[in-house]
This record gives sequence, C-alpha cells and structure tokens, in this order.
Amino acid sequence: MPAALGQDGDVQSQWARVRARLRSEFGDAAYRSWLRNMSLQGIEDGRAIISVPTRFLRDWVAAHYADRIRSLWNNENADVTSIDVIVMGTATASVDMAELPPQPMREPASAVVAAEAPDEKDASAPLDPRFTFDNFVVGKPNELAHAAARRVAEAQANNQAVPFNPLFLYGGVGLGKTHLMNSIAWHIRTYAPKKKVIYLSAEKFMYQFIRALRFKDTMAFKEQFRSVDVLMIDDVQFISGKDTTQEEFFHTFNALVDQNRQIIISADKSPTDLEGMEERMRSRLGWGLVADIHPTTYELRLGILQAAAERRQIQVPLKVLEFLAHRITSNVRELEGALTRIYAHTQLVGREITLESSQEVLHDLLRANDRRVTIDEIQKRVAEHYNIRLADMHSARRARAVARPRQVAMYLCKQLTPRSLPEIGRKFGGRDHTTVMHAVKKIEELRASDHVMAEDIELLKRMIET
Repeated sequence: MPAALGQDGDVQSQWARVRARLRSEFGDAAYRSWLRNMSLQGIEDGRAIISVPTRFLRDWVAAHYADRIRSLWNNENADVTSIDVIVMGTATASVDMAELPPQPMREPASAVVAAEAPDEKDASAPLDPRFTFDNFVVGKPNELAHAAARRVAEAQANNQAVPFNPLFLYGGVGLGKTHLMNSIAWHIRTYAPKKKVIYLSAEKFMYQFIRALRFKDTMAFKEQFRSVDVLMIDDVQFISGKDTTQEEFFHTFNALVDQNRQIIISADKSPTDLEGMEERMRSRLGWGLVADIHPTTYELRLGILQAAAERRQIQVPLKVLEFLAHRITSNVRELEGALTRIYAHTQLVGREITLESSQEVLHDLLRANDRRVTIDEIQKRVAEHYNIRLADMHSARRARAVARPRQVAMYLCKQLTPRSLPEIGRKFGGRDHTTVMHAVKKIEELRASDHVMAEDIELLKRMIET
C-alpha cells in the first residue's frame, strides 16, 4: 500500500508545490477543467499514485499531463520516477460535485448532447477553451484544413447545405487536428446552440458501444448517435482492426449521410492508408473532402509562438522565439509547451527571459529534438530486423513471431521517444495504453533473463539512434 499522506508532511508540501506549478504553467482554465480534481493517494516504490473521479479524466491526464507531472515530482523528490493515474469514484473518495471540471457542452440547449447510455451522464469530450478559430494560426501547411473546417462550421451555424460530407482531417501528432475539431464545435455552439453535436474520440465511441452491448441497450445507443446534427470523431484510426465497432460505425455513418447530417473525422493517416480498416469504410471516409495538415514550416512555427506569447501577455525577446522556431520542429503542442516552461521559470525564479536562460530551461527538450526518433522509424527498423511485414506492427495477429517483435517496438518507442503510452498505442493499430504497458514490462523482464533478447535490444537501439 502507498504511504499515507497524513503521516508525511513533506509529501503533502511537495504535492502542493507540484499543483501550484501545474496551475502556473497551464493556466487557470486548463487547471480547473483537468487538474483540480486530482488527489494524491500516496507514494509507493518510486511511483506517485494520483486519483481522479472518472475514467475520462484519467485518460486525459495520462495522455496530456502525466509526463510533466512526473518531471515536476522528480524535481521535488528524486525518489519519484513514475506516475500512476487511477480512478477513484465517490464510493472511495470524497468528491464535491461543485468542484468537478466545467462541462460547457452538457446543457440541454448546448451544442453537445450525451454520448453515454441513458442512465449515465454525458461523456462527450469537454471542449478546450483555448482551441478556437481565433487562436488557430494559419500557414501554408494547414490552410486547406483550416478553410474546410471554417466552411463546415459556418454552414452548420447558418443552416446551409453541407458543402462536403464527411470532412476528413489528417496529419501527425500535435499539428492541429484536435484544435480544428474543437474550433468547429465551439463555432456551432456559439451561433447555433440548438444544434445537436456529439464530439468524442473513436476510443470513447467504442467504449460506449461495448457498454450498450453489455447492458443490451443498443437501440438507445443507435438512436442517440443517429439523431444528431453533427457527429465528430477524433482519432478514428483507433477502431482499425476492431471489426464489431467498425460495423456499427459504418451503419451510423450511412444513416447520418442519408439524412444529410454532417460527419467530421480526424486521423493520423489518410483514409486509403488506414490499415486494419475495412475497404468499404475507407471508401466512405474518402467520400467528401480529405484535407491533410503538413508538418509546420519555420514561418508558421514563429507565427504560432508570437500569437501564443501575445495571447498570454508574455514579453519574449524575438531572438528567443526565433531560436525556438528553429530548434523545436516536431509539433505545435511541444512548441507551445516550451514557451510555457520558459514563462513559468521566469515567474517562479524571477530571472529575465534570455536566450541563455531559455536554453538552460529547455535543455532536455532541445536535446531530444537534435535527433528526433519517430515511432514510424522504430517500427520499420524492428520489422526489418525480425523479417516481418511493417503492416504486422498495426495488425491484430497474435502469433509469437509477430507479437514479440511488436512488443519490442513498443518498448523501444517508450525508451527512445517522448510519446505517451496512449499515443504509442494508437500508432500500433489503435491499441490501448495498457497493452503498451504490458509490452514494456514483458521486454524488460526478457532483457534481464534472456541474453539474446538483451543483445537484440542493444543492437536495435544503436541502429535507430545513429
């Protein structure tokens, strides 16, 4: 069992400082929505165990904040090396309903309706207040996707004919897909509040469907999802290889299109490249407009940084912004995170923002960007090493000759990239983060007991990192 907090005043103080840093770095809105309801249950074997009241909050915190929480904890207490986010409901933890994250989309007349079975509250993803069209910086890599998103949102707000259906947005991690999805939902909510919209991840769609099957409530599920004006599904690649969920999504898709209802989809690949997706589903996803978001250019990254600094009223020297735009090229999320860290550092330590102080604060991030190893690259190298098809990295095949190399690739992704477990799982055919955790643990055990596996891992690391 983890150490009781009441017996350790130092731990309580450390946790209070970690929370204060999180609030400072991410702002009051994000803190109230996602972080305020975290409770520290204790520390056990170097793991800080943090509870939240719902599964959705657990998944969101694990995907978007866990790495930063771990880093802040480690700064406070070097013995804390990992974070576990668990669900602890009202039966075991006291949760004040007034303290739950605001759900701007749950009011009957608002844009987003319930996405759970009738006996549960709305599980649609809350909208992020930062992600609006006004805050989206447009450049060459994203201008088509942005224009298409605005056109669909305005058509819905003005009850005009649907310009293209579905709208399919795709691109790499952190390039703006979720920002555009949120922007569309915010626009409809603002200008057509009586429109019924469901916005959720493909993973949540699958969970809702499985729950409906379990409780023999599929009719209510079908009625709910097929009666909306706009259906928005994020990260649709998650249902690749999930045949039963794909079947239901296929029929939901057809029912909505037949009624001239709008569908908006996002994914990390184009419809034709979604492995594990049925051909008929890939065909329908490409019916409307497919708009890709390319990796950012230097000019776009600089514009994003300038807009972010202005929005937060931060005075940052131009040479610092130019330096960041040159050095951090992976994605927008990481770029804005760097700016947040610089600002938090100057507020907490009281130092002026300079090029030198920025390099010092971001040394780990800058080092990671010097040689950016990608999940795709790791998958390709491991597949070649074990003489299997690259497609097997995303397939549902469980034969050991395929499953073991796939676990090795997941392990290396965790070791060599900054990606979270959910992000890694999505790149392996939409697998759950617990599958990645199991793979990492299994390979760690094999490395310790099997010298052939240990040699394989070291060889692959050298091949990938050089």
